[in-house]
Amino acid sequence: MSDFDRSPDCLAFSPAVQAAQTRLGSRRLFEAAQWPIDISPELESFIAAQRSVFLATASAEGRPYVQHRGGPPGFIRLLDSRTLAMADLRGNRQYISLGNLPENDRVELFLIDYMRRQRVKIWGRGRMVEDDPALVARLLPEGGRADRALVIAVEAWDVNCSQHIPQRFEAEDVARALAAREARIAELEREVAVLQQQLAVREVCGDDLWEG
Repeated sequence: MSDFDRSPDCLAFSPAVQAAQTRLGSRRLFEAAQWPIDISPELESFIAAQRSVFLATASAEGRPYVQHRGGPPGFIRLLDSRTLAMADLRGNRQYISLGNLPENDRVELFLIDYMRRQRVKIWGRGRMVEDDPALVARLLPEGGRADRALVIAVEAWDVNCSQHIPQRFEAEDVARALAAREARIAELEREVAVLQQQLAVREVCGDDLWEG
């Protein structure tokens, strides 16, 4: 994929948006900005840890649609530094994204890590792949069902600040932390029991026997 204008003005900030920024005093923050295309190792790790993503598409007329996609960590795969893919898991059978993409292939992914209060936006061009069962099988999470894969050619990505992101924790993470805490409590209780037994012997037998 060749490089192109990936500035915020090209991808997100229309003339009307730029006018609003100028009027409200934030325009100077974005005039020289450039967003990266290639997915960094840090972003790859961030993506691999996610269980949830929001996918935005639009019809040919520009009617927007946002849907949630979810799966186990790793359900979004990096095919190369500029290409993401995921299995199109079977859902409510409305097929809105499936219908939108042939008419308008512009997509945006919005990923939020609530525990670490981080969010990332990814712009790209999407297509559904229905004639590559090997790719679908490669992307399919265990127990999932899919007939096609969503492949996204990344055009740019940007990291948002953490402002206004509520901190939440995944149930699995909470359960793991609680299990570790319970195991540590049990270990300390065993240590206390041993110390109590030793103290009882010392009180009965005296210091001489104890030291011997």
